[in-house]
Amino acid sequence: MSKYLGPKCKLCRREGEKLMLKGERCQTAKCAIVKKNYPPGMHGPKGRASRQSGYNMQLREKQKAKRIYNLLEKQFKLSFERAIKQKGDAGENLLKILETRLDNVIYRLGFAQSRSQARTLVSHGHFKVNDQKVDIPSFNVQTGDIIKIKESSRTGKQFTNLAEKLKKVEAPGWLNLEIKDFSAKVLHQPAKENFEMKINAQTIVEFYSK
Repeated sequence: MSKYLGPKCKLCRREGEKLMLKGERCQTAKCAIVKKNYPPGMHGPKGRASRQSGYNMQLREKQKAKRIYNLLEKQFKLSFERAIKQKGDAGENLLKILETRLDNVIYRLGFAQSRSQARTLVSHGHFKVNDQKVDIPSFNVQTGDIIKIKESSRTGKQFTNLAEKLKKVEAPGWLNLEIKDFSAKVLHQPAKENFEMKINAQTIVEFYSK
């Protein structure tokens, strides 16, 4: 399946909630959900969506998670297949895998305004994990890992005024952010309370289990 190249705001409208795909814009009055809180293609807010079947609800939940984490179908399904091979709850395992992706971690730390931008920054080699350059967005961080912006990258336009921006960031509890040296430590693996609570992982498990 090819990557969606249309307006990102339409994806949020399709799911009926903010997926935080455009960074700071999503927090302003310009957000599409604020201006047009109804699915694209409908004739205004009075239009009614048809009642969804159980399968469609599961599909929409899977699509929503894919869009939040900025993954293609193949990438997402590979993550699910890894999750079901691990011990414990498959849904929780899936969200752990998604949350500990390096591109997601960079976004959650505030080093990038969106997951899409985070993926680009990682791919361009701007970060180190345990003093080794990592340019693979799907790299999963582990407990004890130290993530840093490369010193040679810190003066680039991608990180202009970053120190001031980071003061407003609320990093998740499993990550310890150090603003002074643009680094963070993975304190432990993310738990339920650290996940994107808008995702119903069990519904996704049911979708793939059919």
